[in-house]
This record gives sequence, C-alpha cells and structure tokens, in this order.
Amino acid sequence: MLLRLLAQYTRPYRATIWVIVALQFVATIASLLLPSINADIIDRGIVLGNTRYILEQGGVMLLVSLVQVACTIAAVYLGARTAMAYGRDLRSAIFHHVSSFSAREVARFGAPSLLTRNTNDVMQVQTLLYMTFAMLVTTPIMMVGGVIMALREDVGLSWLVAVAVPVLAASVGLMLWRVVPGFQQMQKRIDRVNQVMREQIGGIRVIRAFVREPYEAERFAKANAELTDVTLFVGRWMAGLFPLVGLVLNLSTVAVIWFGGLRIDAGQMEIGSLTAYLSYLIQILVAMLMSTMLLMLLPRANVSADRIGEVLDTEPSVLPPADGVRAAAGRGRVEFDRVTFSYPGASHPVLDGVSFTVEPGQTVAVIGSTGAGKTTLVSLVPRLFDVTGGSVRLGGVDVREYDPDALWASLALVPQKAFLFSGTVASNLRYGKPDATEAEMWHALEVAQARDFVEAMPGGLEAEIAQGGTNVSGGQRQRLAIARALVKKPSVYLFDDSFSALDVATDARLRRALAPETQGAAVLIVAQRVATIVDADLIVVLEDGRVVGKGTHEELLATSPTYQEIVESQQQVAA
Repeated sequence: MLLRLLAQYTRPYRATIWVIVALQFVATIASLLLPSINADIIDRGIVLGNTRYILEQGGVMLLVSLVQVACTIAAVYLGARTAMAYGRDLRSAIFHHVSSFSAREVARFGAPSLLTRNTNDVMQVQTLLYMTFAMLVTTPIMMVGGVIMALREDVGLSWLVAVAVPVLAASVGLMLWRVVPGFQQMQKRIDRVNQVMREQIGGIRVIRAFVREPYEAERFAKANAELTDVTLFVGRWMAGLFPLVGLVLNLSTVAVIWFGGLRIDAGQMEIGSLTAYLSYLIQILVAMLMSTMLLMLLPRANVSADRIGEVLDTEPSVLPPADGVRAAAGRGRVEFDRVTFSYPGASHPVLDGVSFTVEPGQTVAVIGSTGAGKTTLVSLVPRLFDVTGGSVRLGGVDVREYDPDALWASLALVPQKAFLFSGTVASNLRYGKPDATEAEMWHALEVAQARDFVEAMPGGLEAEIAQGGTNVSGGQRQRLAIARALVKKPSVYLFDDSFSALDVATDARLRRALAPETQGAAVLIVAQRVATIVDADLIVVLEDGRVVGKGTHEELLATSPTYQEIVESQQQVAA
C-alpha cells in the first residue's frame, strides 16, 4: 500500500524527483572525492612541502565543496517542496473521498479515526517521502562508493569495514524488529485518545450534569497512559540507537588509527591515505545511520499507509449514477414506494414496505415511537442512505438516478441535531444560497421566529457563530437552521424533528408563519410532538418500521390505536 500511494501521488512530480536524484548523485560523488583530494594534499603537498600543489588542490577541493553544498541545498529545497505538495494532494484525496461517504461508512471508521488518518497518518508518509529524497540516493552511493574509495586507499584495512558494517546492521535490525509492533500500536492508541477527547468535549454538558468528571478523567488517563506506555517502549529502544552507532563509530575510528598507525610505521601506508580511509569509514557508517533513520520511519509510515489505503479503498455505499439526471427536480412530488431498508448484518429491517406520497403543496408528517425508523426514512430522500428494497422517487424519478448536485439542489434538510458552521449568522444562512440578499435573510429569520434574538446579537447578521453553534441555545440553533432552509427556497422541505427544542407557543407561531412560505413545495416533517403535526394534510404512523396508520389527525384518532396511544400519553404528560 505504501508503494502504491507513493507511486500514485508522486506522479505529477516525477520530473522534479529526477532532478532531486541527479542533484543528490552529484553531491554524493563530490562528498566522496573530498577525502581523496585531502589525502593527496597531505601526501604530495604537506609532506613534500610543495606549496603550489597545496594551493592547486586546495582550489579544486574548494570548488568540489561548493558544488556539493549547492547541490545539497537545491536537492533539500526541492525535496521539501515535493514532499509537502505530496502531503497536500494526499490530504485532499482523502478529504474528497470521505466527503462521498454515506453515513454508513462514516460510522464504520468513526470521526476520530478519519481525522487521525487525514492528519497524523499523512504526516508519517510525507515525512518518509522527504527523508527518502534526502537519503535514498545518498546512502547507497555513499556506502558503495565509500567502500570502493576506502579499498582504493588501502586494502590492508578492509577487514575493519567487513566487521563494522555487519555489526551495525545486525544491531539496527534487532532494534527495528522490536519497535515495529510498537509503531503499529501507537497509531491505534492515538485514535483512541482522539476518540475519548472528542466524546468528552462534545458531551461536556452531559458529563457535568451526571457528575461524571472523575470517571471521564480516569478514562482519558487510561487511554493517555496506554499511548504513553507504547511511546516510551518505542522511545527506549530508539534511544539506544544513537549510542550504539556512536560506539561502533568510535571503536572503528580507534581501530583504524591503531592498525593504520602500525601500517604507516611499517611503511605500508601513507598518512594521507590513513586520513582518507578514516573519512571513508566514517562516511560508510554515517550512511548506515542515515539508512537506519529511514528504516525507523518505514514501519510507522507503512502502518499509516495501510490505514490511509483502507479509507481510499472503501467504496461508498451510495454511488452517483454514471449518467445521472442533471435537471432540477422541479416541484415534483416525493413518493415512497414499498421502501425497505436494512443495516448491514441486521436481523430485522429498519423500514419494511413503507409507501406514501407527499404531493407539491402538501405537508406530510411522520410520527412514531423511538426507533420506529422516522429519521432513517427522511435520510433516504437526500440519499444519506440508499434503500435496500423498493424506491424513493422525486418528481417521478428515482432519487438514485439523479446527479447528486441536482438532487440536493432541490432539497432543504433540517436535521434532528441542528448544526451551524463557524462564521456569522449571514454565512450560515447563505449556505444554501450564496447570493441571498439581506432582505431575504431577515425575512427567513422572521418566519423562523429568529429575528428578535438575531437583532439583539452584536452585529446582527454579522454576529459571530461558533463551530457547531455552541454560542447559541438549542432552540436558537433550530430556528437558524430552519431559516437557512427557507433562504434556499427548495422544492422539498425535510424537517427531521426540527421543532423539538421550541416551546409550544413558538412552535405554533413558526408553523403558522411557515405555511405560506412552503406553498407549492412538498413538506415532510418528522416529529415526536403531536401538537407539531396536528394540522398536517397527512399523518403517517410508523411502528417497528411499518406503516400502521395514515390519515388526518381526526381520522387517526378514530382509526389508529397506535396514534391514539401516542396522543393519550402526551396528554397525560401535559396534565
């Protein structure tokens, strides 16, 4: 998966990558030439007292150094830009793919995991790519070239390379074998910490209401401790890496100087050659260290790539048609024709054979006990889910045959949990109609019974709204969400228990003001409160996913036992 992601998302930058490879190649060759030039200066210049040769070779050495520095800087700059661009493209791909998910796929992964995969996991792969640009070309050339150049200086000390390199490689391999499982656990535990934090932040009111702060603190402490433990485990092993490399490097240096001194004393080696050999051995071991750093990143990046690939390889259960109907649905009717819906693996369907029609200009309400399938039913119209049996038609066309943009342009959904975006009142109201005028927005606010409190807010339409609308009350959020739907002026309104946070008087005023605004449009309302739907043209009663009654309020009172029970229970509560 890692190789596939790298190959797919680096394709636009192949020309730049080849330039990076060429620059790194030149810089590495220049780095390998420097010790040899330095050896010549010592043996043929300093030892013989040839100042001219020292100056000539010194100039060459300076030129080679400048070439190395220039190529390294250019390669690092281009590598960083390419790695950042790769990360940007991968994050964008994940975002757009997740945006196509239905509620089923989002629930499968969970919001905390999706956030981690699009941030931390992408960062791991991006860092690996950057380090690859910085080291992948350099390290093999440095190692192979270093061995060749060291042997060129003196074959008699070659056994030192034959000992030092395998020892270092075996030590690093042992460490990687130990830390790879830790890296795999680390990503999962980061997900867990994010999940717990999101739950605690989102449910802070519930936590405080039930005095569960100690329990939640303990739950977070446990998740945090688990992440800390695995991080410390990995850290302890990785902490021994650099001392180990330093030990091998220092012992190798001592051995080269010791045995090289003996060879110089025996006349088998020159001082310059010893200096060059020592430099090449250090370069070889440093190349090993760089390879180790790359290998350290590889396991974690591989785990992250698998997690990213899992998201990108997940096909949405709600797919747009290949050649969808692009014309707006118009003021057509909404038809539920023997609709059946089941969640994957469920033993019983949530909806079973539901049939009714919402005509243009008609208000149809759906009522039933908790778990009857009301919200699921409404979610089938904008294709948040797709039916598993039967069909939902809009304007005579199955909603699955519409181009998604054309379908959504015809609908305005006010969800059960009203959600507002960070920004202003105006930016939220214009969400469905970007060119809405101030007059249109004030009118929608007036109909939604929200004008008074918006006028009282500092800035009016430009008043700040926090993420999720947390700086306004639940009832105010619902009224702003209803006003947002009214600004859009769609052909179909879907109200999913959108009046639940309103008091009875505000609910009644809003419904009276809403009736003239929705003339000619199909209105589908899901409600728990009978008072909200008493004036509906048609009331559909659901029980266990089945339609057990249809008619007006008066008709259902006379014919539907389930509806009678709902009305009686609410009257008893009111009394």
